[in-house]
Order: sequence, then structure tokens, then C-alpha cells
Amino acid sequence: MRFAIATKLSLHLAIGLLVGSVDSLGQRATATQPPEEITKASKVTTLSSSSQTIKGLIPQQTVPVTQHQTTEAQGLQQTPEKTLAVAPLGTSLLDLIPSVAEPNAPIEEPARLVLRLRSRRVHLIKGDREIVSYPVAVGKTGWETPQGQFEVMQKIPDPVWKHPWNGNLVPPGPRNPLGRRWIGFARDGNNLIGFHGTIDESLIGQAVSHGCVRMRNADVEALFEQVEIGMAVTVEP
Repeated sequence: MRFAIATKLSLHLAIGLLVGSVDSLGQRATATQPPEEITKASKVTTLSSSSQTIKGLIPQQTVPVTQHQTTEAQGLQQTPEKTLAVAPLGTSLLDLIPSVAEPNAPIEEPARLVLRLRSRRVHLIKGDREIVSYPVAVGKTGWETPQGQFEVMQKIPDPVWKHPWNGNLVPPGPRNPLGRRWIGFARDGNNLIGFHGTIDESLIGQAVSHGCVRMRNADVEALFEQVEIGMAVTVEP
């Protein structure tokens, strides 16, 4: 009987120890589980960060090539090369510039002088348009200013006057009968005929000269700047 009790006690102790061992093993297994989960999570985090790093360093590997881009690339490859045109040897640069001609462009007419003895004025005319006119004094009876077609042959600033009878020379200045400018346009025998200034501007508008055309000094200076050698001069009645 004692033996049976002892056996039962031993059996209960053995079962208790076995249960305790099993519980202990379960607790150990439970205690070691978190490190495995942390390790797995760490591995996942490491792989995820590595993947982001690769995408950040090489973004072009993650961008797909669209059909539109492929078509453009094929079009660039199929574009033919252009040939540079070369001008023949000896071609001038002016020959390469295309000429642009204005249709029906008016032809500019040269300026001319028209002296009207009756009105005693000289007119600077360009085409059909009068630019300016000035009052003048003309040749007196017996010394009339010649009529006809002439041209400017002389332009002399501050001329020296030679007396026609005694040959004396008068230098430029306030006593010079030619004033400050001389514009010669005709010849009457040995005498030259021209536009010039005067020492007596009160005689402008009269017939008082020996064939020349007297002008105010300011007027003849202005006219001097507007005429050129060879310009046509017409003297009308």
C-alpha cells in the first residue's frame, strides 16, 4: 500500500516536473521570438532602404521609354543630311546679295538754278519743287546779264576783286565789291559773270551791275553751300 502511494507521488512529481519543463520551454520560446521578429524587420528595412537608394542614384532606370519618344528618335535617325551650297570660285560677295528694286521708283532729278531777270530773283529748283529763292540785282542797260543756258564753273570763298579798268586788286574784306562769296557761271568776252555779294545791299532788286548778279552777303553764303560745280543755270527774261 505504501509502495502504491509512493509510486503515485513519484508519478505526480514526474508529471509536475514534465509540465514545468514544458512551460519553461514555452516561455523560453516566447522570450526568444521578439529578437527573430526584430531581425526580420531589420532585414526588410535594410532591403527597402537599399532599394530607395538605388532608385535615387539611378532614376533613369525606373523611367519607361514611351512610344512617342521612340518615334522621335527614329525620326532623328532617318533625317537626311543637308548639303551646304558653295558659290563658284571668283564669285563676289555683292553677287550673293539679292537685289531689291523698288517698282516704279521715281528718278531723282538734279537741282538747278533759274534766274528770272524781270522779277529779279534767283530760284533753287529740284524737279518740280522750288527749294528756296533770293532777291538779286542784275545788269543795267548796256551791261545786261546774258540770257540762256549755263552752268556753275567757279566757287570761290572770300574772292579778290580786280578792277576792270585799272587792274587794281582789292583783297577780301568790307570794301570788296564781290562780298564774301563768288559763284561764276558765264563768260562775256573777257569778263566773268557770276553771283556774288555786295558792299551796298540797298541796291538789291535793281538793275545796276555790269552784268553780274548781286546778292545779300548772307544769301550768297547760303546759296554757295547748296550749289555744285556743273550745276545747270538758266537765265530767263
